[in-house]
Amino acid sequence: MKMPTHATAGLKLSTSTNLRVATALLAAFALAGCVTAPEEDPLQRRVDDIDSRVGRIDRIVSNQSLVQLAQQVDTLQKEMRGLQGRVEELQNENATLRREQRDLYSDLDKRLQAAAAVAPPTAAAGAMGDEQQMYDKAFNELKARNYAAAVSDFRALSAAYPAGRLADNTQYWLGEVYYVTQDYDNAAAAFQRVLSGFPESRKLPDALLKLGYTQIEQGKQAAGRATLQQLVSRYPDSDAAKLAAERLRRLPAEPR
Repeated sequence: MKMPTHATAGLKLSTSTNLRVATALLAAFALAGCVTAPEEDPLQRRVDDIDSRVGRIDRIVSNQSLVQLAQQVDTLQKEMRGLQGRVEELQNENATLRREQRDLYSDLDKRLQAAAAVAPPTAAAGAMGDEQQMYDKAFNELKARNYAAAVSDFRALSAAYPAGRLADNTQYWLGEVYYVTQDYDNAAAAFQRVLSGFPESRKLPDALLKLGYTQIEQGKQAAGRATLQQLVSRYPDSDAAKLAAERLRRLPAEPR
């Protein structure tokens, strides 16, 4: 066998040594990489924590906003229901007022027609003729619903003929004009003058009826009730008494 030379042995030794050195270096680099791996950045961790908190706060605020919005919607719905109820009340009140106004005009028209049918004949001349002419003029203004002119004419007639043959009618129709125009204080005064100044007048039942109506419109329900009851008691067979009885049935019960 041929023995290796010194050169060959040196080459083998050098190669083995190099491998060991390379291996050691690789191990050192690997160990150094493990040891020097960067740790988590504290600043980034703080930023992440703040971001998380902001997210939670945003969710809370959003939920609170939704709750507040729901509460506002509920409040608005309640207010809307209240307004709708008030609108219905006003519509009912308006319908009642229109119905009452129609009733006022209808009642006045019936009385005017009845009065025209039994109007006293016009005198040919003299003072009675003047009174009748003034009365007819005022009465025609009333029929035409020229209420301001009718009031003026009836007042002038009353001043000119305070004890005339038509004085009770003048006062009664003056009261009717005031009543239909809702001047209830003057209406009550006119009807009262019929009752106190003309105890034999055929207008007494009607004057009592309208005085009772007027007192009720003035808010004097007890006085109006008493007046209507007086009418029913004194003139039970009159048309006015029937109307009074009907109005009494519709009045609210007296407080105890």
